[in-house]
Amino acid sequence: MNTLITLLQFFAALGLIVTLHELGHFLAARAFGIKVEKFYLFFDAWGFKLFSFKKGDTEYGIGWLPLGGYVKIAGMIDESLDKNQLASEPQPWEFRSKPAWQRLIVMIGGVVVNVILGVVIISGLIFSQGESYIPNTAINSNGGIYASPNARTMGLQTGDQIVKLNGKTVENLLSEFADPAFLTNDKKEISLTRNGRDTNILLPADIENKLSLNSDLPLISPRFQFEVKQVVGGSPAAKSKIQEGDKFVSIDSQTFGSFFEFKEILQEKAGETALFMVQDSKGSTRKAYITINEDGTLGFQPKIYGFEGLEKTVSYSLGESMAMGASKSAGLISANAAGLSKMVSGKVNPKNSLAGPIGIAQMYGSTWDWINFWSLTATISLALALMNILPIPALDGGHVMFLMYEIIFRRPVNEKVLYVGQIIGMAILLSLFVFIFWVDISRVLGF
Repeated sequence: MNTLITLLQFFAALGLIVTLHELGHFLAARAFGIKVEKFYLFFDAWGFKLFSFKKGDTEYGIGWLPLGGYVKIAGMIDESLDKNQLASEPQPWEFRSKPAWQRLIVMIGGVVVNVILGVVIISGLIFSQGESYIPNTAINSNGGIYASPNARTMGLQTGDQIVKLNGKTVENLLSEFADPAFLTNDKKEISLTRNGRDTNILLPADIENKLSLNSDLPLISPRFQFEVKQVVGGSPAAKSKIQEGDKFVSIDSQTFGSFFEFKEILQEKAGETALFMVQDSKGSTRKAYITINEDGTLGFQPKIYGFEGLEKTVSYSLGESMAMGASKSAGLISANAAGLSKMVSGKVNPKNSLAGPIGIAQMYGSTWDWINFWSLTATISLALALMNILPIPALDGGHVMFLMYEIIFRRPVNEKVLYVGQIIGMAILLSLFVFIFWVDISRVLGF
């Protein structure tokens, strides 16, 4: 039953995301009078399909291969590699007959819809659920803040209990600290209690430069506690028999007071084998020698806790929710782009960061949690938008790249170049799919 719920969530989310993506292309094409021959959720590879029907000029259906979907647009070199349609004279209803700017809109239609979907879902969650925060009084009574290495260069320390910002008593620390009204003020004074003594510190004038430094750690954070929620198959944690409910006590005799302190130590010891003291769900403690991944991870999802019942919720109007949804969506796209950049540059091992169908399905879990379902669906939709706009032939971004060339240089790319580029792009994507599936399967099998 648990597996069925996981699969239902995965296919429901994938079906929604892919269908709306292809609908973006479809509606843009029809708006410009372009004939769409096929509209498919999933691929009908080698002609096999679960079902189909025809309405007007378009065949609608569901394929058997759940790696995406497609619309077959008349007069366009696409995944079908159908060159026969290009042998005749261009017809008014074909893609190739339309101005470059119209073709460009057709090609970005899917990405635009995926971004809109992400914004709408996140905005809807904010509007319906509000936004929860941990009151500053609760942070101060539970160990104060975690201060990252960047924050420590500004004068903050882990354990500080922040009381005021520029003389104003703090209620929502994370929001008020990041408020431009505070950060852009000529004077940025923090009143805090440190080791039982009241003190004031002034943040440096170049704080903007420090805030822009790339880091997987938050600048400041409540000192969350954690335990192991789920272990990734084949990871260092799995190989060391780390299980759900386990708690880490120390690393090489070094203790820590919160999740991000633990994560910081892992990053400092990335690539090394360290001695971990691990406490299981029954309270028994054991030793475990674990080799930390090069990116400073062990391969588990944490269950964060420590402030249950202390949170407050703020409600927002529809307009405020939409603005916040757009801002959070932009942040997610930016974070995905940064992660992709790290993988390409070799700073992060793709095997530790990528997730294919199996990995994504596992993220949805075996219980139907609507908040988690919609949050994860929005995240995947935004990630798909980013991936699709990459300038790789066979992706939307590849078509956009060729169209931009045509717009700038006022001449179309040769059809042979488009055809060869499509083949190369499909080969790249196929190789990527194989690699991602290998990563998924290797995790499941534990190697």
